Amino acid sequence: MLFRDKYRDTNLDEKRNRMAKILRDELNLSPEVFEAIKKVPRHEFVPYEHIGDAYSDIPLPIGEAQTISAPHMVAIMCELLNLGKGMKVLEVGGGSGYHAAVVSEIIGDEGLIIAVERREELAKRADEILKRLGYRNIRIVIGDGSKGFPLEAPYDRIYVTASAPDIPKPLLIQLKNGGKMIIPVGEYSQYLYIVEKDEYGRIKKTNWGGVRFVQLIGEYGFK
Repeated sequence: MLFRDKYRDTNLDEKRNRMAKILRDELNLSPEVFEAIKKVPRHEFVPYEHIGDAYSDIPLPIGEAQTISAPHMVAIMCELLNLGKGMKVLEVGGGSGYHAAVVSEIIGDEGLIIAVERREELAKRADEILKRLGYRNIRIVIGDGSKGFPLEAPYDRIYVTASAPDIPKPLLIQLKNGGKMIIPVGEYSQYLYIVEKDEYGRIKKTNWGGVRFVQLIGEYGFK
């Protein structure tokens, strides 16, 4: 039993299952993404005072002026990435660790996620939660996510959970040929881009639509 279970005054498992089913039906989720959303206990990744809203489809504050993304956005980004078993994935903006946990369920134990988070307190908290929940294929790194993490490059997939002024060049370099990146771009008007690199290294960018994220801070982000 996880420590928060003792303090539950509502059935969070039922709420999580209901939320996952609603997202599956509304977004036409693949079985892999649906099962991941249904399995990961989002309430473990939010501050205690927000547990009651953990399975509402809304962003929630996690401290340091950051938020945990709404479940529908996590699900959409996972679908757009076309994740597969055994992939190596770079997450820019580790935040609470929830998004990485969902990705972990899809890529399996044979996969690897490098999650870069610039705020040390958030990184330490996410690492503690993920380890306590049993995730062993997620590595939390403290640093400037706009520069990626070249030591583990290239990556099959990259996703960015904060909006950048443009697509950071280091991330394009670290994306594997044949790989895919999902990134929000823009300051006030933000759009989610699907970035694909073909087998010859050529880049194709597709605007998926409008979104709202916190800003990416770093050398290749907003200063």
